[in-house]
Amino acid sequence: MITLDMVYLVVGLMFAAFAALSAVDQDNPRWLGNALFWGLLAVSLLFGSHMGDHGNGFLVVALVVIGGFRLLGVGKPHTTTPEERREGARRHGAWLFVPALVIPLVAVGGTLLQDHTGVGAALIADRQTTVIALGLGCVIALVGAMAWLRPPVLAPLQEGRRLMDSIGWAALLPQMLASLGAVFLFAKVGDVVGQVTAAAIPMDTRFLAVAAYCVGMALFTVIMGNAFAAFPVMTAAIGLPFVILKFGGDPAAVCAIGMLAGFCGTLMTPMAANFNVVPANLLELPDRNAPLNGVIRAQIPTAVPLLAANVLLMYFLAF
Repeated sequence: MITLDMVYLVVGLMFAAFAALSAVDQDNPRWLGNALFWGLLAVSLLFGSHMGDHGNGFLVVALVVIGGFRLLGVGKPHTTTPEERREGARRHGAWLFVPALVIPLVAVGGTLLQDHTGVGAALIADRQTTVIALGLGCVIALVGAMAWLRPPVLAPLQEGRRLMDSIGWAALLPQMLASLGAVFLFAKVGDVVGQVTAAAIPMDTRFLAVAAYCVGMALFTVIMGNAFAAFPVMTAAIGLPFVILKFGGDPAAVCAIGMLAGFCGTLMTPMAANFNVVPANLLELPDRNAPLNGVIRAQIPTAVPLLAANVLLMYFLAF
């Protein structure tokens, strides 16, 4: 049976390979910082469950120090040449997207198989099923792409390292902010937010409760930079006590649509650096250092109507 620990093992070995390749990359003047950063992340994934709270805490602090003091650089891996990539793109055309499409298909299919068939239940564990299926999809897509395209053996690792080096410390923002959301939940920040919201907005109708929850998810995501960080706070503040308990909303629908409302906030904030700031820097947009760079400005006209649509979806589908 495929479990979440196996996914952690594969991802941990991947980051360990990134660290090893960074350590021998003499073209990167900051090779040591890259090797330490990706190596510590590999240690977290491979041995984090055995390190205890203090060990993991010190590891996170070390990651923050490396990223905060700008000790990371961008490596120059030796893989295929630009000419080879252009020739491959010309030869294969749109079929190059097939491996990328395999990943979501396996993720959705694996989840459905685990839920509804005996074969799937025997193959995939029933905890964190979607994450496991997603990891399985990545492995299947990689094996298929290697067999089809026949790149150099180290090309996936070198190209993966190049991508992670380009993103840098921002690649860890989702995990860090999700952890911050858990800390806020433990500190009962949601209770305080709920009291303030209830005092400002009379939760006497279903629509007001739904709108407050969805808009609150988006706004808190704008502040936090990540919907996973906003979710435990806003669900404890509004979603659970009002939308679900008071008005009888279906928990699955409320939570799923609430997350989508939070993602609308992700589209509108520079705090979501891994989504908005990093692409602007990689594309070298002229206004990437402005408070609202071109990526965010282009996304706002989509985010606002989508947020309104999520309010209506929850109002009509969650009850």
